[in-house]
Amino acid sequence: MSEPLKPVALVVEDDEHIAHLLRFMLEREKYTVHLARDGREGQAFIQSQPVPTIVLFDVMLPFVDGFELVRLARAQPGWETVPVVMLTAKTQERDIVRALDAGATDYILKPFQPNELLARLRRFTRPRP
Repeated sequence: MSEPLKPVALVVEDDEHIAHLLRFMLEREKYTVHLARDGREGQAFIQSQPVPTIVLFDVMLPFVDGFELVRLARAQPGWETVPVVMLTAKTQERDIVRALDAGATDYILKPFQPNELLARLRRFTRPRP
């Protein structure tokens, strides 16, 4: 009997401390984590790697911002329905609306509560009946 495949998370976060925290949290939840440190690395992953189980994008990233990454992801075959969670300190309604209109599934403000974030991710990755 083979083991079930581990879920895969793409995390695009330029803050080293937050990136390490997210990796630690997700690996404890049995995710394989791919970490991109800026928007260009995130864009390269989207264009060249298999579709992950879930994606977490910071909004304010060097080179390519999180809004553009959402648009790029949604335009890639197979990425149309992957849950995309935006993590950001941008609290303006226009930024939240912009992210959701671009195709984000959820928008979580920093600083985030780890257990709340994990609960939201479970909601998006739970198998459908």
